[in-house]
Amino acid sequence: MKQKRQIAILGSTGSIGTQALQVIAEHSDLYEVYCLTANNKVDMLAEQAHKFKPAAVVIANEQHYERLQQLMSDLPDVKVYTGRQALDEIVEAEPIDMVLTAMVGFAGLSPTIHAIKAHKAIALANKETLVVAGELICQLAADNHAPILPVDSEHSAIFQSIVGEGDNAIEKILLTASGGPFRTKSIDELASVTKADALRHPTWDMGAKITIDSASMMNKGFEVIEAKWLFGVDARQIQVLVHPQSIVHSAVQFADGAVKAQLGVPDMRLPIQYAFSFPNRLPLSGPRLDFFAQKLEFFEPDMQKFQCLQLAFDAIAQGGNMPCILNAANEIVNRAFLEDRCTFLGMADIIGKTMQRATFCKQPDYDTYVATDKEARSIATEILSQTMA
Repeated sequence: MKQKRQIAILGSTGSIGTQALQVIAEHSDLYEVYCLTANNKVDMLAEQAHKFKPAAVVIANEQHYERLQQLMSDLPDVKVYTGRQALDEIVEAEPIDMVLTAMVGFAGLSPTIHAIKAHKAIALANKETLVVAGELICQLAADNHAPILPVDSEHSAIFQSIVGEGDNAIEKILLTASGGPFRTKSIDELASVTKADALRHPTWDMGAKITIDSASMMNKGFEVIEAKWLFGVDARQIQVLVHPQSIVHSAVQFADGAVKAQLGVPDMRLPIQYAFSFPNRLPLSGPRLDFFAQKLEFFEPDMQKFQCLQLAFDAIAQGGNMPCILNAANEIVNRAFLEDRCTFLGMADIIGKTMQRATFCKQPDYDTYVATDKEARSIATEILSQTMA
């Protein structure tokens, strides 16, 4: 009897994590949950644990540990851990075959590094890992023979488009973007948009942080940086296409001018499942693409209106720890916007100023990234407080 593949899900209570559990439930003959982790959603984590009976659960925020222990008291066989160090340690567990990194932000970097060093296959949904430390992560993955399979719909589409192409060089990556809820608004209109406006994404159901990043197009900037590292191309070979229908998930252009794309209805379960099952394609429930239902449109992104996208291109052009600075500042202003402490346009302004002031390092190591993240957060927070004064 074939053994079930053991999956650890970092961030099981978020959008990607919950959909990954749907995939596992649909293919329970092939996959089994080894570990579930969350930061704050302790009740939801316990509910998931009761359904999937993992070997272990981790609540990163230690304030929720006692509550989780109470909720898990009727499952004595499930080990309960807490703290950031527990995340780093659990991904190294011998039975684990694949780690789905669905945590949001810089916090996903350390456990991903530990999983790679333990030779685990990585299903990568935490884009900040490659944004912050792309060179380090790619080198570690090569050294430890740890495959990285992209879960972002766009990077999965690129990956699916190059499967079978062997050594054929990529001429251009066509990275699609929905354009978010503010695609048709003017800069003047953007000055007064609210978080409620920004959270109404037209095509995808995502967590609050990523939805705001999508509205500012910083999310697409992060994906440009991620694509550079995942597929070994120069950022100048990546073209962003605003595609409101989110049907063409991305495409690749080759030396002969041929373009291969992956299309489908907006459903994150598909790239999650493909990362789990590669190179096989498994059945997946849900609607199918109807080519007659809507037209497919493509527009050039407005870099003046969406300055966060331009800042991301600037960061990767400079290299070193600049993308780490970009990410840290963005995490600060994203949270501030969600808490009504920063305007929509103010986010890009604060990120840009932080990039100018933070200490630049051309050849960072892990300790540099940690120090950079701390410094850039401090600078962005200071600029934010001055802006509010």
